[in-house]
Amino acid sequence: MHLTGTYPDWWQGRRFPSATRGWAAGVTGESTRDNPQRILLGSLNEPGTGAVPKSAIVEVRNSRGYPDAVDTVLVAHKSGRLSQLSFKSYEKGRERWQGESLDFVWLDEEAPPDVYSEALARIAARGGVVFTTFTPLLGMSTVVRRFFEESSDDRALVQMTIEDAPHIAPEDRAKIESGYSPQDRKSTRLNS
Repeated sequence: MHLTGTYPDWWQGRRFPSATRGWAAGVTGESTRDNPQRILLGSLNEPGTGAVPKSAIVEVRNSRGYPDAVDTVLVAHKSGRLSQLSFKSYEKGRERWQGESLDFVWLDEEAPPDVYSEALARIAARGGVVFTTFTPLLGMSTVVRRFFEESSDDRALVQMTIEDAPHIAPEDRAKIESGYSPQDRKSTRLNS
């Protein structure tokens, strides 16, 4: 939505009226390709089958680091300008995150504290947003504490369980849950 500027009527969150610059990132280049890139662009052989519609994808620039990984995608924004999304990873360290001013950053899986802080710095000049999606497998880490223990009007916590996944049939949920140990069920929040 932030890349195209096309929002559903029910959307009550932030809206960007003009083209945006953003980053989507994961733990490694490989996991970034396999998760955020796949979700946003679709399968490797069919860009445009993910959340960003094919009709909006203007150009896809491949990465040199990992096979089939994308470095940057240019997306048509309804303003008539081009939004730019680049894919990053945490593995190269905080230093590779410096210098850019962005409208948004999506952190897929828990980022190290220095990378999370650098993501916040990247959106400061433009009044942007950071989204982070992860299961707190590292326990009450520094980043997790920011959401659970620090009060801020600029930060929100949304918790979900397998019950919040309506695309998984109830009988399949039970089979999925039974495959995990009790400790894993607790840490992956499969049970409410």
